[in-house]
Amino acid sequence: MTGHNTIYDVATIGNYTKDTIVSPAGTRQVDGGGVCYSAHAAAGLGMKVAALTRLAAEDSHVLEALEAAGIDVYACETPESTLMRLEYPTTDVDKRTLTVTATAGSFTPLQVHAVEARAFVVSPSIRGEVPIEVLRDLKKKGATIGLDVQGFIRVAAPDGTLQHREWPEERPVLSLVDILKADAVEARFLTGESDIEAAARSLAVLGPSEIVLTHRDGLLVFADGEVYETEFHPENLIGRSGRGDTCLGSYVARRLESPPAEAILWAAAVTSLKMEAEGPFRREMGDVVQLLQEKYAVPATV
Repeated sequence: MTGHNTIYDVATIGNYTKDTIVSPAGTRQVDGGGVCYSAHAAAGLGMKVAALTRLAAEDSHVLEALEAAGIDVYACETPESTLMRLEYPTTDVDKRTLTVTATAGSFTPLQVHAVEARAFVVSPSIRGEVPIEVLRDLKKKGATIGLDVQGFIRVAAPDGTLQHREWPEERPVLSLVDILKADAVEARFLTGESDIEAAARSLAVLGPSEIVLTHRDGLLVFADGEVYETEFHPENLIGRSGRGDTCLGSYVARRLESPPAEAILWAAAVTSLKMEAEGPFRREMGDVVQLLQEKYAVPATV
């Protein structure tokens, strides 16, 4: 952690999650949480990044991994980390059941007040993790706010399974957001639109100036009345978990320097490479540039 005079390019916010992933390939434990995925993605693009998180002391190795990647960490120690179980019953990585058995609790305005950044990426896992009071405090900083809607519409049922539920604070929260990320299922839940472009346009009416929608094959961005689309090009899908968080972190980071038409390509390339391995994005910038050249027709300039 550095001094309070530091202004980061990107600061990510969310609880660390200890993920148990169950699939036809077996059961394994992976360090997760949108805060980690988005922070590593932004740092991988050369940004000065901070990660604000909550977790149990026994999981401090996660903080060491963030710091090793050049990310400054602002952590709050909690009795338990958020424990998530992700079950993939088939080889279709978009069909899964999520269950939470413990959480690291909620952020407070005090935890984010001292951190300054050009952009904040808010990536909670379930509703209540980042209250609206925290978002209002961030808004006062005058920074860009990127938000993943999953942590606002997901609610834990009595059996612990995460389900989408009506969101009473939808309009006041989205009025504070600049860049909103959702996947196709979440967008349909919020808008009733199965067409992702129509869903993006409907979400934009609620306040965010840019909408980032991910789906099985790629992503769509709606910004300034224009629609941009591109595909993912992973060689495999071993690391499906964290796809959306990586996409949001890389898109917000790149938007600090590039227009939406370019930022979407960088986000797609970073996310494609991340999906080739479990855990956060840990590839070199040269790998991103090479993929941009080969699959996205982007010149070899960074």
